[in-house]
Amino acid sequence: MASSSLVKLNASSSSWIGQQSFNQRSGSTCRLPCSNNRRVSVVRAGSYTDELLKTAKTIASPGRGILAIDESNATAGKRLASIGLDNTEENRQAYRQLLLTTPGLGDYISGSILFEETLYQSTTDGKKFVDVLRDQNIVPGIKVDKGLVPLPGSNNESWCQGLDGLASRSAEYYKQGARFAKWRTVVSIPCGPSALAVKEAAWGLARYAAISQDNGLVPIVEPEILLDGDHPIERTLEVAERVWAEVFYYLAENNVVFEGILLKPSMVTPGAEHKEKASPDTIAKYTLTMLKRRVPPAVPGIMFLSGGQSEVEATLNLHAMNQSPNPWHVSFSYARALQNTVLKTWQGRPENVDAAQRALLIRAKANSLAQLGKYSAEGESEEAKKGMFVKGYTY
Repeated sequence: MASSSLVKLNASSSSWIGQQSFNQRSGSTCRLPCSNNRRVSVVRAGSYTDELLKTAKTIASPGRGILAIDESNATAGKRLASIGLDNTEENRQAYRQLLLTTPGLGDYISGSILFEETLYQSTTDGKKFVDVLRDQNIVPGIKVDKGLVPLPGSNNESWCQGLDGLASRSAEYYKQGARFAKWRTVVSIPCGPSALAVKEAAWGLARYAAISQDNGLVPIVEPEILLDGDHPIERTLEVAERVWAEVFYYLAENNVVFEGILLKPSMVTPGAEHKEKASPDTIAKYTLTMLKRRVPPAVPGIMFLSGGQSEVEATLNLHAMNQSPNPWHVSFSYARALQNTVLKTWQGRPENVDAAQRALLIRAKANSLAQLGKYSAEGESEEAKKGMFVKGYTY
């Protein structure tokens, strides 16, 4: 009876689960209560399991979130060019040193995602960046995917590459001090999304997650549903439910330990070009509805991406989602929504470093308060209210 009722519930909330993830995979391992002639898969505990759980809980700690500074060298170059700086390793190192050496950052930031170059860099005084983070009780993380490429056979969609050699790279990142990883793939609503693109995104994320856990890294699972499009919020909800249903199916198929992962979802919003803008309360309602339907409570943390929202929008939406208790730690993993004002304050000038670090603390504290449900937008600057959406944005 339990089996049939569960199937009925899933089918009613998403035809995708009933028709795609279960019925068409009748030969795969059973995940629901099964009859005696079908085997039940059990997630195997690996040698890093205890450490993974500890790392995930540290990152998903009250009032703290993730600072994402894992931009590729090409994307970092675009950011530097916006303030008139050349894209050199020296300039990239100087900017990331500004961010990571900010006094008091660990009060609001529990983890920082680094690009490979940054993971192996040091301050100008010779202290490794990973040690700078550890001294503030911030967990070092690493971007491990190799970027997006066109997906043949799809509707002009993309897939994320980087599985080749991932195990050996992850082992080296662990030795260097990284303790969690990030893999970003994207789903485009204007392009469909096609069943092929959704399946490819979900399978790639699941393989990456299993490999990461096998090498001691907590995987951040990030299928970003892009803001591009003029669709209503209801369409975003539909696609998000479909994508996350597929992702968790394949995570389970790959024996990923749910207690040792973190999620980095998009908030459920209307398309950036939709005629009506949703309020923070509406975004919170739709986003939490999606999460409660799709994400097991075993997952320790939901670390939202900002995806081109303004600094204030991202903070207001997070605050709205923390007005009542959630089954998981609901927090942030922001890049532009933490760095935009910082970069413009710095302008590449040594004399502006202190002011830029204060700007970072202001944004980090604002999102810390939002995670606790205690944020107020009173006194926010006009710069922080400016949207950062770029159509067709690439990292």
